[in-house]
Amino acid sequence: MEAAAAAEGDEAAVALEQRLAAGGQGHVLRFWSELGGAARRALVEELRDMDVAEINRFFRRAREDGGGSGAAVELDRRMEPVPRDVLGSACRDRGLLPRWESRGLAEIAGSRVAALLLAGGQGTRLGVPYPKGMCDVGLPSRKTLFHLQAQRLRRLQQLAEEQHGTPCHIPWYIMTSGRTMESTKEFFLKHHYFGLKKENIIFFQQGMLPALGFDGKILLEEKGKIAMAPDGNGGLYRALGAHSIVDDMERRGVQSVHVYCVDNILVKVADPRFIGFCLEKEADCGAKVVEKTNPMEPVGVVCRVDGVYQVVEYSEISLATAQKRGPDGRLLFNAGNIANHYFTTAFLKDVVNTYEPRLQHHVAEKKIPHVDIATGQLIQPEKPNGIKMEKFVFDIFQFSKKFVVYEVLREDEFSPLKNADSQNGKDNPTTARHALMSLHHCWVLNAGGHFVDENGTRIPAIPRVTNGRSDATPADVNDNLKDANDLPIQCEISPLISYGGEGLEKYVKDREFRAPLIIDEDGIHELVKNGM
Repeated sequence: MEAAAAAEGDEAAVALEQRLAAGGQGHVLRFWSELGGAARRALVEELRDMDVAEINRFFRRAREDGGGSGAAVELDRRMEPVPRDVLGSACRDRGLLPRWESRGLAEIAGSRVAALLLAGGQGTRLGVPYPKGMCDVGLPSRKTLFHLQAQRLRRLQQLAEEQHGTPCHIPWYIMTSGRTMESTKEFFLKHHYFGLKKENIIFFQQGMLPALGFDGKILLEEKGKIAMAPDGNGGLYRALGAHSIVDDMERRGVQSVHVYCVDNILVKVADPRFIGFCLEKEADCGAKVVEKTNPMEPVGVVCRVDGVYQVVEYSEISLATAQKRGPDGRLLFNAGNIANHYFTTAFLKDVVNTYEPRLQHHVAEKKIPHVDIATGQLIQPEKPNGIKMEKFVFDIFQFSKKFVVYEVLREDEFSPLKNADSQNGKDNPTTARHALMSLHHCWVLNAGGHFVDENGTRIPAIPRVTNGRSDATPADVNDNLKDANDLPIQCEISPLISYGGEGLEKYVKDREFRAPLIIDEDGIHELVKNGM
């Protein structure tokens, strides 16, 4: 009975019961009389800061926002592709890349750039019980995602200092969830913050929301525990306010922020080209994208709807629209979203102070294990029985006054880690490892190095083909090479040696290597040499 709390004479529980009952959620205390002292205290703690009226409001708004069967067709008519004047491209604007990179490095040298990592995800789908950033995909170095990203930041600081002669730092803000905070902090401490200064790494936690039944009732994970879930990567904006992160950025003099997800092994953290492009365009908000490979690829696209920039999920677009092509043969809606964004600190401040309360929750129908209120039995549903509500990091594009898009090659910058190797053969440790080694292999070739097979014969290099066509033109054919070999050659270059392929000539030019090849701060290592 919900009245059990009152019968106990616990003033805190009585007040809590009244508040929950007023919001139609009194059932969560149904098993109060069965709980021990520690379990009661934990439940009171969990519920103390829960705004029931707000959760009910979120549920009503989220439910009212659902589209009907004609929603995709209606949306299609309102969609426009990204116009060329707001688009920068690593392929089509190659001549501008040095200028953008120089501008970005100058900003980094002035300590005006921060990186913000979205690291709230557990490795559940990967089959591991720890945060994704702690995953080792089997590189020769055995470096984790956190380790690779930290070393890229160290190399960027070094490049900026070398070019501008002044010491600098890139603050690294890391948003965790309740599930990942402690293990993430312990991992960084254990690894001595990967050589970065502890004071420049700022951990903060995103919010959690209860899972709800289709009737809007809060679900119980256990008799004395609410079924909770992180509020999506768009929970970032509420967390920035709750933990005074934007204030911290302003105190440090940060003006540009690069936001990205933890699971992309190729991510160019605080990418100076992306930052320089956004600065040159005087943008307050930017999205890095990759070209969609085919109309049915399950990735959202950046586009305009009713003249406002947003990400439209692949499930919201009709097949006819997804298949449309422009005069150049590319898909018309081809700007694939990879959760990789630029924001000015001023824009983030406006979002936190003004726009965040306007954001709608997205509803995901899920199979949610829960305690049956009538029987007290744990139910493992076979079909979706409730919803989790979340916001997305791209929900704030609509508030930007100057929005830009920066297109990069998937092979250079995007290989997400989402699944275990035993699953569908996509976005798993093997594909992530192969993507990184293939990229580093290309860097060696572009710097004038060569690979030879077991007989000492050079493996011929050919222009790299992406998305079914060669992106190499006569002007850049020598800058985009790979070996004529289907399987990636094992090659790993430490981020402390090269951030994006720069500076490798002194190590590899006019030299021949047998794989596996590792180049790190201790030198060049050919793990197999002369058949030994």
